Amino acid sequence: MSAIVDEAAGHAGESGQEARAPERTRRRRSVTLTIGIVLVGLVVVVAVVSFFWLPFAPSDTSGGRLEHPDATHWLGTDKLGRDLTTQLMIGARIALAVGIGSVAIGALIGITLGLLAAFATTWLDDTISAALDILIAFPTLLLAMLIVAAQGASLGTAILAIGLAMSAVVARLTRVLAKRVLSQQYVTAARTSGTSWLGVVGKHILPNIWPTLGVNLALQFGVAVLAEASLSYLGLGAPPPNASWGRLLQEAQGTVATAPVGAIAPGIALVVLVIGVNLVADGLRDVADPTRRRSR
Repeated sequence: MSAIVDEAAGHAGESGQEARAPERTRRRRSVTLTIGIVLVGLVVVVAVVSFFWLPFAPSDTSGGRLEHPDATHWLGTDKLGRDLTTQLMIGARIALAVGIGSVAIGALIGITLGLLAAFATTWLDDTISAALDILIAFPTLLLAMLIVAAQGASLGTAILAIGLAMSAVVARLTRVLAKRVLSQQYVTAARTSGTSWLGVVGKHILPNIWPTLGVNLALQFGVAVLAEASLSYLGLGAPPPNASWGRLLQEAQGTVATAPVGAIAPGIALVVLVIGVNLVADGLRDVADPTRRRSR
C-alpha cells in the first residue's frame, strides 16, 4: 500500500513539474522578447530624438581633436573635433533607415518572386529557383559591394543594393512556404470553387506564411545593418557628412590607442541593435511556431 502511495506521490510530483515547465518556458520567451524590444527601442528613441535635438551641429569642429569624454562632450570628440555623441545619434538614424528600407525592398521583390515561382509552371519554377540559388550562393555583402561599385557610393544606393541582395533569400523562403500552403486541402477547395489567384494569396497564403516570413525579415534587418556598416567601413556606404557607425569605426581605427571611445561607442551601438533585433526575432519565432513552443 505504501508503495502505491509513493508511486502516486511521484506521479503527482512529475505532473507538477510538467505543469511548471510551460510556465518557465513562457517566462523565458517573455524575457527574451522584452529584452530585445528594450534594446531596439533604445536605438529608436535615440534616432527619433536626433531629428529634434543634437548636442552639437554635425559639422561643428570646435571641440578640439580627440578630446576625452567630459561634461560638454559626453563621448569626447573625433580626430576632426566633432562631437562623438552627435555622430553616434546620427548613425542611429542611418542604421534604422538602412534596415527599414532594405527590408522593405527585399520583402517587396522577394515575396513577389516567391509567389510567382509557387504559382508558376514547372519550367518557370525551376528557372526562378535556379536563379535564386545562384544569387543566394553569393554573400549579401559581396552582392551589395558589386552593386554599389557599379552605381556609386551613397546612402540610397547602399539601401537598394542590400535590399536587392537579400531579396533572393526572402523569395526562396516565400516559395517554399507558399507551396506548402498550396498543397493544403482547403486551398484546393478554394481554387476549385472559383476563388481567384489574388483571392487565394490574400485570404490563405499570406496570412499563413506571414508569421514565419516576418521572423526572417526581422533577422534580415540585422543583416542589413551589419552590411551597411561594412560597406561604410570599406568606403562604399553613405559618404560624409553622413555619420554611419561603420564609417565612425573606420575613422577611429587609427586612434584606438589614444582615443578608444571613438571605436568602442559605435561598436557597442551596432552590437546593441543587432542583438536586440535577433532577440525580437527569436521571441517572435516562439510566438509564431506552436511546435517550437511545445518542444521547449
